[in-house]
Amino acid sequence: MKSMILTASATAALLLAGCQENEDLGQTPPVNAAQDVASTGVGMASAVVGGLQAETYVPAAHIADMYEIRAAEIALEKGQDARVRELAQMIISDHRTMASQMEAALPQAQLEENVTLPEQMDERRQGMIDNLQAASADTFDLAYLHQQLAAHLEALTLHSEYAEAGDSEVLKPIAAQAAEKIEKHLAMVREVGGEELEAMAN
Repeated sequence: MKSMILTASATAALLLAGCQENEDLGQTPPVNAAQDVASTGVGMASAVVGGLQAETYVPAAHIADMYEIRAAEIALEKGQDARVRELAQMIISDHRTMASQMEAALPQAQLEENVTLPEQMDERRQGMIDNLQAASADTFDLAYLHQQLAAHLEALTLHSEYAEAGDSEVLKPIAAQAAEKIEKHLAMVREVGGEELEAMAN
């Protein structure tokens, strides 16, 4: 599984390089899409490698929640399809709940001194947000769905791995619940995106 993820990341990086040559490094949909794919490939690799320790799992999950909430807020503003806005509203509600549950569990897990919740997104996720904000009205919905497909696959890897083999018995059930919600989000992303999204993802 790790080798497959790393290969996908390398392929995406080559795709990004090719798009940059063709688009003169501009903020264009092909470049932004390639950046998102390459970015998430790196994220999936790190999710597999570092997701079993609470000290890495909790901050990673928190950053993912922050990204999902902010991206969904942008989708509520810019989304053209009512189904995209419905998806965004569900993501905001669920990820706020997930973040609250995680934060509330930290004292019971006795991890407050070892775990610091980030106050802002990392550069990778901020770049994805920037790409959403730069998307035009006629390309936004597909750009958002493409990001959500990739980001939720990454989050599913992170939470599923921790639920199975994480180092805190307090946090493992929370990770399992998060994985269930993320699977529902993924199903809706694929339903809304349809064949066009699958073609873009492949």
